[in-house]
Amino acid sequence: MKTVAHWLVFWALISYGAMAQEVSAYADSLEKHRDNYRQDFLKSAGSPLKQEDLSFLRFYDANPKFKIQAHFELTPDAEPFTMATSDGKRTAYVKFGIVSFKVNNKTYQLSVYRSPALMKMPVYRDYVFIPFRDGTSGKETYGGGRYLDFRLRDFQNGHVTIDFNKAYNPYCAYSDGYSCPIPPRENHLTVRLEAGEKNYGKER
Repeated sequence: MKTVAHWLVFWALISYGAMAQEVSAYADSLEKHRDNYRQDFLKSAGSPLKQEDLSFLRFYDANPKFKIQAHFELTPDAEPFTMATSDGKRTAYVKFGIVSFKVNNKTYQLSVYRSPALMKMPVYRDYVFIPFRDGTSGKETYGGGRYLDFRLRDFQNGHVTIDFNKAYNPYCAYSDGYSCPIPPRENHLTVRLEAGEKNYGKER
């Protein structure tokens, strides 16, 4: 029995070590993603942030729990509609599909949207996004909601990986004068998604 117990402890330590390495590798990968995210502000002509502003970007620590394999269902018969934006205008979108996923053993859904205007542009024709609010919105995170970006190739065989650690703020979180889609009511969640970008840390 003592030998069996020793082996159980040994394999538990091995499993823990492997898990720790996996978490560490994921954190490193996410930090590279966030470095690229910061640099993108400096490359965009219409960016609200300059080099000196980047230190005020804040994020939750990497949490693999919020990198989730979700079920995806197309909505091929969805009619175009107009989504409200932060400047009081409305922009045309069409619902591309619905993702279903679990957090803390409870199932949630979010709608995925596609822009007819971007579909006409070669660079963005396969671009879709999820604008959403959750239990952190207006508290630790931007009250206007956050976004997740995808390409059509991300949706395979009825599944897609949703990584809330990559949720980001629209430009409206940093400055006025931008037109940002406001998450529709169907994409308002009560669950706290403590992952991704937090409130901007500099006074506007």
